[in-house]
Amino acid sequence: MDEGLPIAYEVLEPGVPVYGSDGEQVGTVAHVVAAPEEDIFHGIVLNTAAGVRFLPADEVASLHERGVDLRIDRVAAAALRAPHGGAAAWRVNEPGVKPSPWQRFVDLVAGKDPRARNWDEED
Repeated sequence: MDEGLPIAYEVLEPGVPVYGSDGEQVGTVAHVVAAPEEDIFHGIVLNTAAGVRFLPADEVASLHERGVDLRIDRVAAAALRAPHGGAAAWRVNEPGVKPSPWQRFVDLVAGKDPRARNWDEED
């Protein structure tokens, strides 16, 4: 099965099939749980036949354009717990948050002053 090229968690799309280490499909991606401003990948929330389940990042073997491969098999995936707690609010540009290294690089290349992010100049 061609799962496509390897990808980063930031571009993993909802609906991508998730496969256990035994090759059996265990569900599909509902969404990624991450702290992108800190470049931390926490895991994936899956849609499964048994309901929504949380898969920790350390159980993910690889991410591809058209498939996610796990370190656990179908039986272990069926025993995953449902996600608990609420997700943090998502803000694209929150004042006072340090920009990602990538955004800092883009700002420098574009000639923007990275220290002036989210601040208005006073006259």
